Amino acid sequence: MEQEFYLGLAQRVRVIAERADPFTRRRLLDLAKRYDAKGRPASRSGATERPLPTPRTTPPASIFSGPGEA
Repeated sequence: MEQEFYLGLAQRVRVIAERADPFTRRRLLDLAKRYDAKGRPASRSGATERPLPTPRTTPPASIFSGPGEA
């Protein structure tokens, strides 16, 4: 659903760019390219997200070292 949103947004920005002056048109078309990239599924290996670290079962030892408070 998010992909459809960004692709639709890219199309709307292109429509606006058709009526804009050359400087604004260039910037709007760059924006549309970024929206297109967000709207496409990440197929590149460099675009994958890092996995989350495994959850700890015990708190780190540094929490227990030093003076404690009651």
